[in-house]
Amino acid sequence: MDQLQWISIDPTVRFGKPCVRGTRLTVGEVLEFLASGRDERELLAEFPQLTHEDVLACFAFAAARERRIRVGPAA
Repeated sequence: MDQLQWISIDPTVRFGKPCVRGTRLTVGEVLEFLASGRDERELLAEFPQLTHEDVLACFAFAAARERRIRVGPAA
């Protein structure tokens, strides 16, 4: 399965923020947890509904979103 398909966006769940499919955990929450210096083992222990593949899907989603960002010319 394409990793991006593991992320769902539903306006009725978490105000439409991208979530790991089948959970209410947002991509942002997963990434912030890891960015805070905690590791994946801690994340998976704290949120046992997540898998390593879910974490990879969050990274893939963030990377795809970053590629779509367009920056205008410098002023």
